[in-house]
Amino acid sequence: MYQGHLIGVVVPAFNERELIHETLVAIPSYVDQIYAVDDGSIDGTCAVIEKLQEMDRRIVCLRHEKNRGGVGAAIITGYREAIAYGIDIIAVMAGDNQMDPDKLHQLLDPIVQGRADYTKGNRLLYQGHRTGMSKWRYFGNTLLTFLTRIGSGYWHLIDPQNGYTAISTVVFERFSPDTIYPWYGYCNDLLVKLNVYGFKMMDIPMPARYGREKSAIRYSTYIPRVSWLLLRKFFWRLQTKYLFLQFHPLVLFYLIGMPLTFLGLLSCVHSLYYYFVLEGPLFTRGVLSLLLLAAGTQFMLFGMVFDLMASPERENAERLGLNKSSKESLTPGER
Repeated sequence: MYQGHLIGVVVPAFNERELIHETLVAIPSYVDQIYAVDDGSIDGTCAVIEKLQEMDRRIVCLRHEKNRGGVGAAIITGYREAIAYGIDIIAVMAGDNQMDPDKLHQLLDPIVQGRADYTKGNRLLYQGHRTGMSKWRYFGNTLLTFLTRIGSGYWHLIDPQNGYTAISTVVFERFSPDTIYPWYGYCNDLLVKLNVYGFKMMDIPMPARYGREKSAIRYSTYIPRVSWLLLRKFFWRLQTKYLFLQFHPLVLFYLIGMPLTFLGLLSCVHSLYYYFVLEGPLFTRGVLSLLLLAAGTQFMLFGMVFDLMASPERENAERLGLNKSSKESLTPGER
């Protein structure tokens, strides 16, 4: 128990026989239940977990007979078990020993203190925290940060793909964990749902910790797939939050701005074709096309401003997770 709250940790694992032991034995003693979810491993991961159960009664081994295609499915299984047990706060810690268990309290504190409903690690805020991250991975995370800000409505979040998280089970009184996207984009989908239902999210700066783990993510597939998910969830968020649960005029700005921007771009392309290929006059067509594009862009920007104002995020310092505990985790050169 941590400050009067029952704590559960979900540890999704797929073919992590070499690292799952190190991960589980390092989880702090104040954690009440550990849900190790073997997502159809074929390398003996489950056997390692079951052996550890004999030494640590907190460990609950959950097994998928077949791999369900994404870490989200394993986390959903863990969430369900933790909720049924009566856990107050559920953390997620990957089975590849990439998450530092000594940092877990930094994720729990804002939830315990009522300053957040969901916390997540942030490896991108400080350059020193990105040590070991490849340039391609950094680019992918930066791109998905931008897209997730638009899709989720949490305009100050950074590093949405960070899997080191903690969530209050109060959240699941509003929606079921079974509604969360089961593939690798589960974290993006969850952020959208949290925003729609008005929950507070906080980033907690912490360094990346890379070692012997091997990522199964193929960014050439991952980025397009998650981007398409975010586009669909963006429209779902506008419909659910600003039309069904309440009404906000920012929907009108988005709905007017998007087609106008698209038509403006098409018109600009056509004007250039008309001028360079058909050798016709450019001025009138060009000016009208730019006006159309400018009008659409302005409507879109107004929509984003209203969206930012309607976000359930905290003050700027808390959005960045710059609370006392996170500051203490920085080296003097990073403060």
